[in-house]
Amino acid sequence: MASHPPQQCCTIGVKHEGEASGEITTIGGIETYVVYPKDKSTANAVLLLTDVIGHKFINAQLIADQFAANGYFTVVPDIFEGDPLQLNRPADFDFNAWRSKHGVDKTEPIVHTIIKELRGSLGVMRIGGVGYCFGAKYVVRNLEPGAIDVGYLAHPSFIEADEVRAIKGPLSIAAAETDQIFPPPKRHETEEILLKLDVPYQISLYSDVQHGFAVRADITQKRVKFAKEQAFFQAVAWFDAFLKE
Repeated sequence: MASHPPQQCCTIGVKHEGEASGEITTIGGIETYVVYPKDKSTANAVLLLTDVIGHKFINAQLIADQFAANGYFTVVPDIFEGDPLQLNRPADFDFNAWRSKHGVDKTEPIVHTIIKELRGSLGVMRIGGVGYCFGAKYVVRNLEPGAIDVGYLAHPSFIEADEVRAIKGPLSIAAAETDQIFPPPKRHETEEILLKLDVPYQISLYSDVQHGFAVRADITQKRVKFAKEQAFFQAVAWFDAFLKE
């Protein structure tokens, strides 16, 4: 396995302030947060697959808005079918029981439906997949021609080594210095796999941050704020280089 399964730390973090500029709609029958770039073009899209807090979390929506501001039609589907977790759940919450209800058999069809609609009725030509924590697995699993063209992950979880070996497109990863789910041995294992593949890749390690920093960071802390912002810029630079034609 290239990263461990999600754990309690996946639900801990800070809610950010701001007003989302997109809207909640449905795509292929799936509730989805959607935000358009200034020119309204859908040619280059970002499919943002969230952590366990889901598509209605303001932090995720504000990130989606930032991708749109950088020229990408951005969609954030509800990959939990109305059953996301609340931020900062009690320590005794049975996370594994919740996770058992959201396996590949439930989540993958949602991702496939969204990709089909993006490439069909919505006129998308190129898709960049963004996966935070839980969502990272499904970016990796669909990083191939005709599905997701270019991938970006932040503090990934629940990814099998064979899933990384199977990717067919460029992959960028933002990793936290302290991460029980994507610790140094798993990060190094991922590096060794990517070294053997004929695709562009990048792994950036950010100091002074923990799992979840790219979404749920305490941005009142200077070093943490810097890491969160740079992880986003990493994604945009990656897509600008490998997604746009």
